[in-house]
Amino acid sequence: MLHTPRGGAGSGTATAGSRSMSIGTVLNVLREEFPEVTISKIRFLESEGLVEPQRTPSGYRKFSADDVERLAHVLRMQRDHYLPLKVIKEQLDALERGEAPAAPPAGKPGEGVEEAESAPTAARVGRDELLAAAGIDEGDLAEWESYGLIAPLPDGGYDATAVSVAELVGELGRFGIEPRHLRVMRAAADREAGLVDSVVAPLKVHRNPQTRALAQARAKELAGLTVRLHAALVQTALGVRLP
Repeated sequence: MLHTPRGGAGSGTATAGSRSMSIGTVLNVLREEFPEVTISKIRFLESEGLVEPQRTPSGYRKFSADDVERLAHVLRMQRDHYLPLKVIKEQLDALERGEAPAAPPAGKPGEGVEEAESAPTAARVGRDELLAAAGIDEGDLAEWESYGLIAPLPDGGYDATAVSVAELVGELGRFGIEPRHLRVMRAAADREAGLVDSVVAPLKVHRNPQTRALAQARAKELAGLTVRLHAALVQTALGVRLP
């Protein structure tokens, strides 16, 4: 629940006091709760009107503590409730008007399953939005799609995960790792997804909607475990420890 018109997610994300912060400082603060957030993601949320930091005369962004809490709220609503940015913005605007926004879905298996099955399961972005968020051009995106790193949805849009993938591929590119080198990661991800799917497949086709909802929750849990195991195995192979 937000405590101030411009932020206040109120669930533990630390801020750097009441002083204004650079975008780099904001990134470090948010990564305590959202390890995969990037500067590109923060800029994208700004471009979508979710936060409006002040600007110095030279054009640098200066974020307040309320701005940081507002960003944390947006990221939390995406992560925990899979709400599209448009819905999150409408909720924030309602709070600024002093109105009580509709409560987000609880996200527990079996609660409101029929409604949840017909609703979007993640935020969607258009092609131009994806390009802007990741800071890439059409040529980059076409190449990444050719290697299976990013794939459009049937309607031509992209889910929120595509933004994260694009940002990560771009970050790896700074170290000379080209998209063609990442095909092995795509193949490994497909194998891991196949393993998870084989475990939850009997639940996904069950007649009971609560059981089908349990399949989705279990797939999410198993996906998290496989990601953690993969990271640990890579660290072991390299003899390093990640922060």
